[in-house]
Amino acid sequence: MIPWTAPVATSPTRGDVVVPGSKSASARSLLLAALADGPSVLTGVLDSRDTTLMRTGLATLGATFTDLGAGTVQVAPAASVTGGGTVDCGLAGTVLRFLPPVAALGAEPTRFVGDEAASARPITGLLDALAALGATVSSPAALPFTVGGGPSFRGGAVSLDASPTSQFVSALLLSGARFPDGVEVTHVGATLPSLPHIEMTCTLLRRRGARVERTADLTWRVDPGPIAALDEAVEPDLTNAASLLAAALVTGGTLTTDWPAVSVQAADDLIGVLAAFGADVTYTTTDGERRVTVTGTGGVHGADVDLHAVSELTPVAAALAAVADGPSTLRGVAHIRGHETDRLAALASELSGLGVDATETADGLRIVPGPRHGGTFHTHADHRLAHAAALVGLVTPGVQLDDVGCTTKTLPDFPGLWSRLLGSGE
Repeated sequence: MIPWTAPVATSPTRGDVVVPGSKSASARSLLLAALADGPSVLTGVLDSRDTTLMRTGLATLGATFTDLGAGTVQVAPAASVTGGGTVDCGLAGTVLRFLPPVAALGAEPTRFVGDEAASARPITGLLDALAALGATVSSPAALPFTVGGGPSFRGGAVSLDASPTSQFVSALLLSGARFPDGVEVTHVGATLPSLPHIEMTCTLLRRRGARVERTADLTWRVDPGPIAALDEAVEPDLTNAASLLAAALVTGGTLTTDWPAVSVQAADDLIGVLAAFGADVTYTTTDGERRVTVTGTGGVHGADVDLHAVSELTPVAAALAAVADGPSTLRGVAHIRGHETDRLAALASELSGLGVDATETADGLRIVPGPRHGGTFHTHADHRLAHAAALVGLVTPGVQLDDVGCTTKTLPDFPGLWSRLLGSGE
């Protein structure tokens, strides 16, 4: 564990923000390249623990990776998926959920292990769906587990409850073109979180020539067929970008970053959260390149926001609510109790420990700002909680993170990046 005292902003933050590639898009592009019909070159791939675990897991299943420098990697798919090895999921939900359907293509069972905290992450619904499709899945359906199948596994139609995470749906769709009968996935739960991530999955599949159709409101089908080799660039991680841009709102500064006009991420929804808390948002386009500027002009305002589509930003929204000028309600995110940690319980506890009145609701948080003070903010091995603590620390002296090392999940040098961000305003 690496303790870190969040620096206090001594002036408004100003300048440009540069973020590495999207974790979500990197994971999907790496997997699709590993299942393609030829080699692919990916640029802008995030270098983080999660993507390293994804690459290592895919290599265990037969793919080959060659680093070409500067976030560029060549991916050579295996002639056929192998099994029989062990995949370490760490705490990465993408590895835990995206690779078991790939492993179902291997005749020999593949063993999945992970960090201690990963055992609390939802997986049963996906493993039950794989078993229903003909895969061989060990019991109980929890880490550590094994998945195999080989020629007897064909895919087909399956229903599942993806209320805990939309990754259940994406996991089956990503590998579905390689299933002999394709796959048709129907969500049967009460809610479906993070729909933009399913849309990202479908977009990236279509780019590689896969036939993807949304046949009903909550049903998706991928036809069997090749996944084309494709050289592609991974978009910057817009959730991380929004987390950093929030510093401008908190400090009354101005920050600018690249912001694609057409994105596989929920770009407008992410910026919309910052605007709801009082940020002034402007876009400029020069030589076809679009950028967004976020300016804090009148302080942070309390807000009532539905984060269902952008639940990854909940900790940052909670941090903004903690330093706002009035109460806030965050809703639509009951499912994040099953993320790296129970994010709602952790945020309520850690913000309360700094003097903020933060309470859980059925599907979110109710936050009433109060006189804040320093103290230890436990990150719970969750990178997004660390981002929240750093934001609160901008205007609250003495906020110490018990472990900033967890930020390597998506930002390999978060402390350095954060310090440079603040230094730009001095």
